[in-house]
Amino acid sequence: MKFATKVIHAGIEPDPGTGAVMTPIYQTSTYAQSSPGEHKGFEYARTQNPTRSVLEKNLAALENGVDAICFSSGLAAQDAVMKLFKSGDEVLAVNDLYGGSYRQMIRVYGQWGLKSRFVDMYTASNVEQAIGPDTKLIWIETPTNPMLNIVDIAAVCAIARSRGILTCVDNTFASPYLQNPLDLGADIVLHSATKYIGGHSDVVHGCLIVKDIELAERLHFLQNATGAVPGPQDCFLVLRGIKTLHLRVQRACENAAAIAQYLAAHPKVAKVFWPGFAQHPNHDIAKKQMRMFGAMVSFDLKDNSMENATKVLSSTHLFTLAESLGGVESLIGHPASMTHASIPREERLKVGLTDSLIRLSVGVEDVEDLIEDLEMALGKVKSEAPGQPIFVEN
Repeated sequence: MKFATKVIHAGIEPDPGTGAVMTPIYQTSTYAQSSPGEHKGFEYARTQNPTRSVLEKNLAALENGVDAICFSSGLAAQDAVMKLFKSGDEVLAVNDLYGGSYRQMIRVYGQWGLKSRFVDMYTASNVEQAIGPDTKLIWIETPTNPMLNIVDIAAVCAIARSRGILTCVDNTFASPYLQNPLDLGADIVLHSATKYIGGHSDVVHGCLIVKDIELAERLHFLQNATGAVPGPQDCFLVLRGIKTLHLRVQRACENAAAIAQYLAAHPKVAKVFWPGFAQHPNHDIAKKQMRMFGAMVSFDLKDNSMENATKVLSSTHLFTLAESLGGVESLIGHPASMTHASIPREERLKVGLTDSLIRLSVGVEDVEDLIEDLEMALGKVKSEAPGQPIFVEN
């Protein structure tokens, strides 16, 4: 079954009771039993819910996994992964990752003795050299947030597999439409389904997809035992969003490509971060493991003062200044004070995340309108001498 067919049909059947084409919202906390222990597969809604079950089957199909486990948020999904390990174990994580992931690893699990170390993963050999005797999980994010760096999933997962180490890939920035880490050797795929999968900025949701039944059972146990489950309406909204995932992401990627080219040629822009540029580090790997180059674009101004960045961030009309990403509407954000504020400044600067970096989540609007909006905002920045834009190097 091809992807565009999966999003509509995989795991989804008309409701057996009514024939409803759309999966109903089973807004119930419990289920009737004919006798003790005799039921129709559902006992209590924290443990199972028919709406959630359909969504989990659909998500598993999209990532070519055997099972999916849904959670109340992406961070709740990450929390379940972290609970697979114990005090003294080590997580080896990419050094440019979502601020909330860093915060959970360091400030929550760090105090319980679960160690986290952050390394440059843009060369697979760096990962191999960094693995220690306590390393039990390699945490990959690619493209990374917000620098859009690319990690070779297949190469890193092969190293991990040879050492008996689990791998988890945060695939939020790519979505299942652009990239399928399980096919490249990963053990677990994580999504903040709030983003591209839901796609309409109206639900908070997370999920894990796996290719091993035993691992799925462990994660389902944690989902039920800790109670970090999504409600049925949330699951319904994500199911609805998935049906147009391929259409939305394709259009957003096309728009992002045009905007990245526009910014690269702009005399007031110094650096543009987008994997589709041939000059982008690991561009060839992105070309190999992704179907398109994504709809996220980050950039820095030539006069990279906070004052000028604020002028741009506060002057757009179609790009809304807001947290999050992956919706149909375009968003503009300031990672240093928003999504990555929990990461110490010195750590942010090590990966190139400056105080003036601007991140775009490009939506599905008319691209000419979006470029006009950016042109107007960049017009607020004082003029610089003409020159060629500088592409970031690792």
